[in-house]
Amino acid sequence: MISQLREVQRMKIEEGIHIGKERPLLADRLARYSRTLRYEDLPGAVVHEVKRRIMDSLGCALGAWNAPPCRIARRIAESVKVAGGTTLWGTGHKTLPDLAAFANGAMVRYLDFNDTYLAREPAHPSDNLAAVLAAGEACHASGKSVILAAVVAYEVQCRLCDAAALRPRGWDHVTYGPFSSALGAAKVMKLSASKTEQAVNLAGVANVALRQTRVGDLSMWKACAFSNAARNGVFAATLARSGMTGPAPIFEGEKGFMRLVSGPLDLFPFAGEMAQASSMAGSQSPSFKILDTYIKHYPVEYHAQTAVEAALAIREDLLKAEGDGALASISEVEIASYDVAIEIIGRDPEKWRPRTRETADHSFPFCVAATLLDGKMTLRSFDGARLTDPALQALMQKVRVVPQSDFVGRYPEAMPTRLMVRTRAGNVYLQEVDHPLGHPKNPMSDQQVEDKFRLLAEKTLSRERMRTLIRSVWTLDRLRDIGALMPLLRIRNR
Repeated sequence: MISQLREVQRMKIEEGIHIGKERPLLADRLARYSRTLRYEDLPGAVVHEVKRRIMDSLGCALGAWNAPPCRIARRIAESVKVAGGTTLWGTGHKTLPDLAAFANGAMVRYLDFNDTYLAREPAHPSDNLAAVLAAGEACHASGKSVILAAVVAYEVQCRLCDAAALRPRGWDHVTYGPFSSALGAAKVMKLSASKTEQAVNLAGVANVALRQTRVGDLSMWKACAFSNAARNGVFAATLARSGMTGPAPIFEGEKGFMRLVSGPLDLFPFAGEMAQASSMAGSQSPSFKILDTYIKHYPVEYHAQTAVEAALAIREDLLKAEGDGALASISEVEIASYDVAIEIIGRDPEKWRPRTRETADHSFPFCVAATLLDGKMTLRSFDGARLTDPALQALMQKVRVVPQSDFVGRYPEAMPTRLMVRTRAGNVYLQEVDHPLGHPKNPMSDQQVEDKFRLLAEKTLSRERMRTLIRSVWTLDRLRDIGALMPLLRIRNR
């Protein structure tokens, strides 16, 4: 009888229902979770992972310093000067927190090199970090407060991505971003539960983004789509702090988010949510979602990570077996993948003739063909001259992307790619990769994360500055004011 009662209690907890009470509105649940999660609730591995993601994201941002959309976003943010405001990374200029979140977030995202989470709806949860850091700097938050707010943002965005896919409905994944960024900002601002709920309402009502951002020939906006969502999340939290209210119930209402945008959102318990009730029921609290997200080893859309690794392995085998002329003898390339990957990077005609970096790094044909020819995949793989290289263009036309029946049901636990290369002599080379370097089942080491940061930041920071910044990130939990980190991002010789 006791075991049966515990099972009933466990099921009710997992449904988000307090025994004897009705299910709370989702905005209220999100607000209470954000408000009550404590730094002491975070396992050491989670704190450490936040530090890794901040380092990785800062590296991505510094590597994108001169990218056109980043310059545009920074120029707009620099037009507003606020004493005691939030720093535009790489400069000493301080502006409004929401404008800083937009400009800094665009840098994090531009290279398509920041972390990823794959579920019903894919996402890049480190896109939230620019918002958390901007809000944190504005209120002189400690490193611990920023770490905790980052965990909240990761947890909320990833759980929303688990709950419902937006892509089939025509909405972009960044539509979940205003919620997660607003909650992260509200956490670091120490808003009350009621004001945090209003931040959620305000974030949700006006920030639904079209999926057209990632269809066909991709534009500069790809880098800015989430940074705009983060900007709006910070703005929503700022409005709520001043007493602004938003429409409710934002999720369950007659014209609300679930009815018009996402469909039902049945969220499983967040990590640390109702920990006491979980203990009473004899079940463990779920693990924090940041541990299930992936750091990128190559600067390409995440579904192409395994394809790049497979191409590198085949290239080595091909040259070893047939010599230096083997690459010119390739007659056919087949990329076998799964439906989500094919939809995003292997379906549109533009993927076989990318004209922009944004399209190329979201192209199965480009990523595989460039890796086969060059023996590497780096930021320079997307230089303008490389996009128009005749040999690369010719090899892309030999690529076909096909669904693989064996892969059905394996995503998102695995991201399998089976690559086949055939030469004119009839020789066939096969390689399959399921978990690329950087996946939780094949994680990058701390040293590899540091090496990636140095590679991205070496053109903008001195070696000494990089060493100091790396050391500061690893000891972020000891920082009394996150603002102390910002001068270390100042670009040399700017």
